[in-house]
Amino acid sequence: MVSFEEVQAAARQIAGVAHRTPVMTSRLLDAACGNQIFLKCENLQRVGAFKFRGATNAISRLSAAEKAAGVITHSSGNHAQAVALVSQLLGVKATIVMPNNAPALKLNATRDYGAAVVLYDPVTDVREAISQELAQRHGYVLIPPYNHPHIVAGQGTAGLELFEEVGSLDYLFVPCGGGGLLSGCALAAKHLAPGCRVIGVEPAAGDDATRSFYSGVLQTSHNPQTIADGARTGSLGDLTFAMIRHYVDEMLTVSDDDLVRTLAFVWTRLKLVVEPTGVLGLAALFNHRVALAGQRVGVILSGGNVDLVAAAGWLQTTRVSS
Repeated sequence: MVSFEEVQAAARQIAGVAHRTPVMTSRLLDAACGNQIFLKCENLQRVGAFKFRGATNAISRLSAAEKAAGVITHSSGNHAQAVALVSQLLGVKATIVMPNNAPALKLNATRDYGAAVVLYDPVTDVREAISQELAQRHGYVLIPPYNHPHIVAGQGTAGLELFEEVGSLDYLFVPCGGGGLLSGCALAAKHLAPGCRVIGVEPAAGDDATRSFYSGVLQTSHNPQTIADGARTGSLGDLTFAMIRHYVDEMLTVSDDDLVRTLAFVWTRLKLVVEPTGVLGLAALFNHRVALAGQRVGVILSGGNVDLVAAAGWLQTTRVSS
């Protein structure tokens, strides 16, 4: 598994390239959740998501020959943007395999960063197979969205920075899709605050990680229907599954209605632009899906690339009063 020293090395590798994002607090949020909340705002990271950390750590470590060959990845949007921008900064050709229902905001941004986009149908196609076939055909280097040591170590720097800034925490809530962010942050938490309980949160419609965690057997989800598009992953990877089983204390799920109620609060009361996947962890607290009171709680807000047109529809169809 990835070591804490690799997270520390990643922090040095990405320093000066990735932002050291702010930690924000709100007395109003504390009152709503009944705890003292510290928000690590990765929605303010470059490309609007934590994914820039892992992509920077992974691509910057490639050899000159690997960079010359070009890179490829598959992503619904945030990792796509991250790989595209890092590749642009390093002069590397990037090809991104994206679902044809990816949010237009993320699709357009990926293209604007200079990447070539290959669309696929998530109902009938398997994105990993498409990426592997293109990598073999063209000699591209595959940069996985989560199941890679350099990716996990890079994502763990978000947790590292949080603990460096606020000190020990009683709990840490982290969104979970493929598990890269959760794995890395849980690793950092257990080294910097051994008593901190780490809780991963994913959408109820795509609960493969939760089922995997409690069964001890890797489970899958096929094209889960949730507004948390960044968590529509088919399964954890073998690396992230092992690390989550080792370092995470609990897994929870939240509904799309939970996400919309949380988003409405974050947008209107905290004045933060966060996407549905980004508030998975906070939604568990805000909607009281776990019984906590009077604790120091860290929450990773993982991204801010929200589709504003879709957001208007969510607010109209969901009761948002808490």
